[in-house]
Amino acid sequence: MDLLTEGGEFLAAIRDIFEEKAPFHKILGIKIRSISFDRVQLLLEMREEFVGNYVQGSLHGGVISSLIDVTGGLAAFMGIQGKLPGESLDRRLARIGKLGTIDLRVDYLRPGRGREFISTGYNLRTGNKVAVIRVELHDESNQLIAVGTGSYNIA
Repeated sequence: MDLLTEGGEFLAAIRDIFEEKAPFHKILGIKIRSISFDRVQLLLEMREEFVGNYVQGSLHGGVISSLIDVTGGLAAFMGIQGKLPGESLDRRLARIGKLGTIDLRVDYLRPGRGREFISTGYNLRTGNKVAVIRVELHDESNQLIAVGTGSYNIA
């Protein structure tokens, strides 16, 4: 189930938290492209400030790892949401306060060139305390730029 098509108060709250209330996400301009309990996609549009290699004009590795980490965090948050049926909106959203990155590995596969980048996070495993997430970062032509695996505290 893609929550973008379902809409509602829950999605509006998640958008507000991840796109507006988190200052770093807002600075980067990260937008939710699609979201469900087992997969999320985020969109990042290239800006001059994000260039790491000025000769190639490619995306900075720190921006890449940040986008992968944010995607992993949102995927972990959504993974635990799927285990909370019947919980109130306030209790579900309160889980964001417990979310934190435990470990993150990023493999840079090719220079990030293009106008926009799409990161997709998949839940590999969501336990009661820890979620393990796989993230892929593609450019607009679907070239794989980087991959990451992270573990996230969710309890």
